[in-house]
Amino acid sequence: MKAIIFIPIILLYFAANFYVFHRLWVAMPPNLIGRICLISFASIAILSLFISFLAGDAMPVGMASFFYRIGTSWVFILIYAFIVIFFKDLFGLTNRVLHFMPSDALTRYTKDNWMGLGLMVGFIAMLMICGYLKYQWKVRVPLSLTIEKTMADSSLFRPLRIVAISDLHLGYGINKKELEGWIDLINAEEPDIVLIAGDIIDNSIRPLNEGNFAESFKKIKAPMGIYACMGNHEYISGAKESMDFINRAGIHLLRDSVAEIDSCFYIVGREDRSNLRRKPLTDLVANLDKSKPIIVLDHQPYNLEKTEAADVDLQISGHTHQGQVWPISMITNALYEIDHGYLKKGNTNIYVSSGIGLWGGKFRIGTQSEYVVIDINKKL
Repeated sequence: MKAIIFIPIILLYFAANFYVFHRLWVAMPPNLIGRICLISFASIAILSLFISFLAGDAMPVGMASFFYRIGTSWVFILIYAFIVIFFKDLFGLTNRVLHFMPSDALTRYTKDNWMGLGLMVGFIAMLMICGYLKYQWKVRVPLSLTIEKTMADSSLFRPLRIVAISDLHLGYGINKKELEGWIDLINAEEPDIVLIAGDIIDNSIRPLNEGNFAESFKKIKAPMGIYACMGNHEYISGAKESMDFINRAGIHLLRDSVAEIDSCFYIVGREDRSNLRRKPLTDLVANLDKSKPIIVLDHQPYNLEKTEAADVDLQISGHTHQGQVWPISMITNALYEIDHGYLKKGNTNIYVSSGIGLWGGKFRIGTQSEYVVIDINKKL
């Protein structure tokens, strides 16, 4: 069934590649070496994605990472190459119909030379470089909340400080060194507790095990601990293997379960929405003391009205990546009530993170990679 769903996507991917590379072929001068280079590049760019996903775990980790990064980066480069070429062709077609400028106005200086192709490739390259630099810049999102419930622990004189992250996607694309840089950012905030809203793992647990990523998580300094819920990628990478890794990392994984923290507040961790057997939120909170704050971790931000109805004080979600790049961000904006940022529904506070990591190619265009610093003020 899953294969049937992916068939149209794969066909669309090949069709977009054919269109882009055909137009690049036409745009370049008839040069044998240039065309050999184009064919070689097309083969590597297109096939790397499939090599990575179909044979990555059978290769050395370094080689699998190479194919993963090339293949997934090309997906995003392809989007912009398609857009640029499509609008160029659309402009030319419109001009042939309306004749508002000379037919050779765009080609008189670029015909039979590399200028036109160079300008196109150069523009896309600069865009992707900017997108890569934007991804590397992790945005600190401060969020100060006052919850209309009493926190029982009088020993906590300052606001409860939570650092919330989601969508780490650790694996062939995001390595241990990058993770440890994020951990430095987290520890600098001196959090009381760290909450992870799913997708710790990308598509394979193997590079995390071989790279001993679990030990890095133990460097996080949070007196009240680290808590997480399942994301859809924990199932993609194998639920059992993912749970084993998360437990070894010292993270408290909540699967449709509740943890009461220092008799002060509750953390409710939901199963991911892709698990059709997950429990309703109302069942999870039914027997809780509603006079204490309730914080929910739910990877995918759907049915937010049910969160409000369950008398939840704060929900932290991720999953959307806010589309990662424009124009995909327009799609996520249409799909979700909120695909990124803060929303207040009644007495319920909701934050949907665009993620500290991302899937695939490391580009952020019109979106940001972030970590959220939440200060919850006590009602005295």
